[in-house]
Amino acid sequence: MGSPSVFDGETDPVPRSVRRVLDAFETVLAEGSCNLTTVARATDLTPTTALRHLRALEARGYLARDAAGDFSAGPRILRIAASLNGNGPLDRLVAAAQPHLDLLAVATGESSYLAVGDGVVATYVATAESTRMIRHVGWVGQDVPVSGTAVGEALAEPGVVHTRTGAVEPDVTAVSIGLSDHVGLTAALSVIGPAGRLVGDELRRIEATVLRAAEELVREFGDDLPSSSSSSSTSSSSTSTSTSTSDDGVIR
Repeated sequence: MGSPSVFDGETDPVPRSVRRVLDAFETVLAEGSCNLTTVARATDLTPTTALRHLRALEARGYLARDAAGDFSAGPRILRIAASLNGNGPLDRLVAAAQPHLDLLAVATGESSYLAVGDGVVATYVATAESTRMIRHVGWVGQDVPVSGTAVGEALAEPGVVHTRTGAVEPDVTAVSIGLSDHVGLTAALSVIGPAGRLVGDELRRIEATVLRAAEELVREFGDDLPSSSSSSSTSSSSTSTSTSTSDDGVIR
């Protein structure tokens, strides 16, 4: 099927022809390098239509094609990315968030993450790893669906702590809170670790610590979190924990 959209049917403001081109473009960028067959399958387009869109993107420099026929990011998109390096809102947010991630990892004993979302997926863009032998690692640059995950719920409801267990990986608990829009992006802080450690009083302590870190980070951008920030939620009940987690990867 085609790439997921936050809009359905007639409510999608993006014309179908434009959406198809963007779907093809985003597929190549997500894959890093891929061929026509991969793009056609991922976008639910016929090979002929997919190739037409890919050629148009190639002609404008947004994609490049090698001798084997694989498509990848082209010189124009690379130039645009380079021009934003160090100066864009994401760079500023990561730079501001890193000290808070470091403190979170120390205070909680678990790995901490910063994620940004687009309504369909959340992408981890920064981390501070736990120093424990068994810890959650390796998810910077990884995408996580927003549906049914703590980070997804946090992105949709800034200022509220969301906790889930087992949503992406079994036996892993994630505690996430969305940052206010004043940081310039749809973003969230998360602490992730083994479900067996994030329970009871320890879980409640981590939830409170994540909340404080988010408040402090948002203040650096000149605004406090929404007044609802003192509450926490889960998918299955009104308590702080749930049986279906957030943003989880691998525990080693």
